[in-house]
Amino acid sequence: MISADLGKQLESYIQQLVDTGRYGSKSEVLREGVRLVQDRETRLAALDASIMRGIADADSGRTKSASDVFDRLDAKYRVMADKAENSA
Repeated sequence: MISADLGKQLESYIQQLVDTGRYGSKSEVLREGVRLVQDRETRLAALDASIMRGIADADSGRTKSASDVFDRLDAKYRVMADKAENSA
């Protein structure tokens, strides 16, 4: 069992969530909070891994010039704009 001093403001907020019926107990509120932190940490770890892959790609020369990327994006969005214009 974990015991934590959350301070008056958080304690009050948790009690409000329980009193309004949003959660059945203080424990439910805290479990949900920990789950949200866990989910965020998982997403951050995935983002960190993606960044590291990108850095490794750049370090080994697996990159594209900015002009190539912008040309590709420009073409893609022109097609999308044309389709939207023709369907209107």
